[in-house]
Amino acid sequence: MADVDQGSVLPSETSPLILDGLNATDSNGTDAVNATVAKFVATPEGTALAYGSLVFMALLPIFFGALRSVNCGKSKVAGENGCDYEYRNSSDMPETITGRDAARFPIIASCTLFGLYLFFKIFSQEYINLLLSMYFFVLGILALSHTMSPFMNRIFPANIPIKQYQLLFTQGSGETKEEIVNYEFDTKDMICLVISTVVGVWYILKKHWIANNLFGLAFALNGVELLHLNNVSTGCILLGGLFVYDVFWVFGTNVMVTVAKSFEAPIKLVFPQDLFEKGLGANQFAMLGLGDIVIPGNCLMFSLYPAPSSLKKNTRTYFYTSFLAYIFGLGMTIWVMHTFKHAQPALLYLVPACIGFPVVVALLKGELTEMFRYEEVSPEDAAAKEETTEAEKKAK
Repeated sequence: MADVDQGSVLPSETSPLILDGLNATDSNGTDAVNATVAKFVATPEGTALAYGSLVFMALLPIFFGALRSVNCGKSKVAGENGCDYEYRNSSDMPETITGRDAARFPIIASCTLFGLYLFFKIFSQEYINLLLSMYFFVLGILALSHTMSPFMNRIFPANIPIKQYQLLFTQGSGETKEEIVNYEFDTKDMICLVISTVVGVWYILKKHWIANNLFGLAFALNGVELLHLNNVSTGCILLGGLFVYDVFWVFGTNVMVTVAKSFEAPIKLVFPQDLFEKGLGANQFAMLGLGDIVIPGNCLMFSLYPAPSSLKKNTRTYFYTSFLAYIFGLGMTIWVMHTFKHAQPALLYLVPACIGFPVVVALLKGELTEMFRYEEVSPEDAAAKEETTEAEKKAK
C-alpha cells in the first residue's frame, strides 16, 4: 500500500479480538503473567461491563471516522459542509486501497506478525517494548492531535489570534532540493499537540489502560477516516484474505496470542474485568485488536460515499445494515469466546456478517450488480457529476 504508515495501522492486525484475563504489566513495566498464580475469574457484572465497553469503543471510531471522511473528503475547504478542518499535510490525506493492495495486505501482515514473534523469542522483550513504546509515543501524539482537531476548532475562542507555523526539513539545494518533512500547523494544532503529549507521557510512564485506549481510539479513527476502498470487490478481497490470515494465526499457531500478550503498544483496546474490585488500578483485561475495527470499518465507511443514481437513495441503508452486521459479528465472537474460553479470531465472524448482510439486502432490492459496479466517488466529483447531468437535462 503506497505511502501508508505501516506502524500506525498494519501492526494492529497482530492481535486477536479478545483474550480473557489478560494481565497487565507490573510497576516495573515487565510482564506480570505467572503460570503459578490461580487464573482470575471475573464476576458476571465485570465481564458484562468489559465486553459491553469494548463493543461500544469499537463502534465509536467506525461511526465518527466514516462520517468525518465523507463530510470532509480529500480537498474540502475548511468549514464547508460540516468539515471543521482541512488536510494541510500529505500524511493527513486519505489513501485509497486498490485490489492489488488488498491482495498483498494479508501477506504483509503475516510477515509483520511472524517477524515480531521472532523478535520476542530472540531478543529481550523489555528492550523491544521500550523501542516500540517510543515509536508509538510519537505516532500516538500525532494521531490523537488529528483526532482532536475538529473539536478544538469548535471550542477555540474567536478572540484569540491564530498563528500559522511550518516545520520544514529539506535535503540538498537548488534544483536538487528535496523535502524530507513538511508539517503545517497553527495555534489550535499546538494546543492539541500539547494535550496529546501529556497523554503520551502518561502512557510511557504508567502504561495505564485509559491512556492506551485514548491512543488506540485515535489510531482506529484515523485508520477508518484516512484509508478508503476503491470498490466493493476490493473490500471482499481484503476481508477474505484477512479471514484466512486471522483464522490461521489464531487457531493454527500460538504466534498471534504470544505477540498480543508480549506487545506493549496501543494497538488494541482494553477494558478491565476487575474494575469493580480494583477500580482504575485494575489489571485483568479483555482486549480488542485495532485491526478488527479498522478493516471492517473501512468496508462500512465505503457504503456512505456518494453512490450511482441507482443506489443513491439506499446508500445509508447499506451503511446501517453493515453497522448492524458488525455489531452482530462482534457479539457472536464474544459469545463463542466466552462459551469456549479460548481467544477467537474476530474476522471469522465479522467477515461473513459484514459481507453477507449487505449482499442479502442488495439481492432483496435487486441491486447486487450495481453494488459491485460501485466505484469510490469523492463528494466533490459526485457533486460535479450531478451538476453536469442536470445541465445536460436542461440543454435537452
